[in-house]
Amino acid sequence: MTAETTESTGAADARFWAPGEHILWRYRGNGTGRVHICRPVTVVEDTAELLAVWMAPGTVCVKPVLSDGTPVHREPLATRYTKPRSTTRSRWFGTGVLKLATPADPWSVWLFWEPGWRFKNWYVNLEEPRRRWARGIDSEDHFLDIAVYPDRSWAWRDEDEFEQAQRAGLMSARQAEGVRAAGRAAVELIGAWGAPFRDGWENWRPDQEWPVPELPADWDLVPARLAS
Repeated sequence: MTAETTESTGAADARFWAPGEHILWRYRGNGTGRVHICRPVTVVEDTAELLAVWMAPGTVCVKPVLSDGTPVHREPLATRYTKPRSTTRSRWFGTGVLKLATPADPWSVWLFWEPGWRFKNWYVNLEEPRRRWARGIDSEDHFLDIAVYPDRSWAWRDEDEFEQAQRAGLMSARQAEGVRAAGRAAVELIGAWGAPFRDGWENWRPDQEWPVPELPADWDLVPARLAS
């Protein structure tokens, strides 16, 4: 699906979203500018310092697949980023995910739980700082990630994909160094146990009255203008 319509963003769209509102958390394909990941989420908190959203179990999302329908993660790494792609809809499996993002940070922090609300880990997703529009936020994933555990230990994740993305031309050497620098900054934050790790979000629980957001037909709508 390709949306031809656009939606303007301006001062009226710069408002903060209220708790319980539904927005879209989206990622563009690297180097394409086209949305290939879209996740409807519920706003938990939205201020000048933090956007927190909840992606509920069973949420219908959009994710990339190869043109023949093969899941991306099943394609050998050598050709994972060179074969033609499409998108498909699927339900988010397992427990839900709480996503936290400070406006200027080149990462977002995700919280995962095991069934029964046993906290599993934080996940630092390195990405382009998110840009707001009337109905959500847009970003671009930077491949490299960091897992952070309850004992405050941490580990790099997806380093092989990060390197392969560079070989495939999806990321320049200069951009890759910027991502590495962002990762080092995130590691410093983890070492200092700064926000949001210190803030007790692992004890947060969603409102049981919240409905699961629906995926709109125009999930890939292109905003006329994005705000930083």
